[in-house]
Amino acid sequence: MAVETTRPVNGTPRKPTLFWFKKWDTIQVGAQDTTPNGGIYQFIPNSFTATNGSVITFVFSGIPGNHSITQSTFDSPCEPMAGGFDSGWVEILVNTTGGTPLPMWNLTITNDQTPIWFYCKQLLPAPHCPIGMVGAINVQNGSANTFSAFQSAAQKASSVGEGQNGLVGVGASASALPVVPSEFATLFTGASASVTAPAGTGSSAGASNTNAPSGAVSLGFNSNLLVILGGVIAGAAMVL
Repeated sequence: MAVETTRPVNGTPRKPTLFWFKKWDTIQVGAQDTTPNGGIYQFIPNSFTATNGSVITFVFSGIPGNHSITQSTFDSPCEPMAGGFDSGWVEILVNTTGGTPLPMWNLTITNDQTPIWFYCKQLLPAPHCPIGMVGAINVQNGSANTFSAFQSAAQKASSVGEGQNGLVGVGASASALPVVPSEFATLFTGASASVTAPAGTGSSAGASNTNAPSGAVSLGFNSNLLVILGGVIAGAAMVL
């Protein structure tokens, strides 16, 4: 976005100057039972366009909820893309009334000519991806790879991959893990977060990153899920 200014300097008009700012878009991750067009298991909006340099802010607003933003491919909508981006799981507990701010994750578009497909890899209480929790950025006009076809393929998926990828993906990347207020939410990374942290404990059952797709960069810990509480990383045996 460009903003033009012609404010005079010492009373003398000057030529217009353009100041460029990054465009920010906000995507809702998860919703409520009563939310139209999909209830709890959806990204809102689920398909949109964004130019290079745009920052997409994913806001984890589904309460309660445990969701991820995991890059996939058109052909395998519910499986992690090798070398794709991954937010990890963000859990907001059932007894939470909502906090300010909600957990969020920023993703920057690096190639707006490449369609970006993503999904939620959570399996509980039922796999979220086949139910409809998928999204797309920059679907190409006129292509047979439409968002509707991507949704249909996800609904037919026989499995949902939970392997952990890194922050840098194809066509988009993040510079940091999600920002998660520790008083009401928890971040998990690893190969599985199907067993979530007991309410109020801020911890989770151990998991391994051995299921990460080939070529992926694993985040967190090898034998334990990474838990970020108030910006403090707790755990052991970090994979370098």
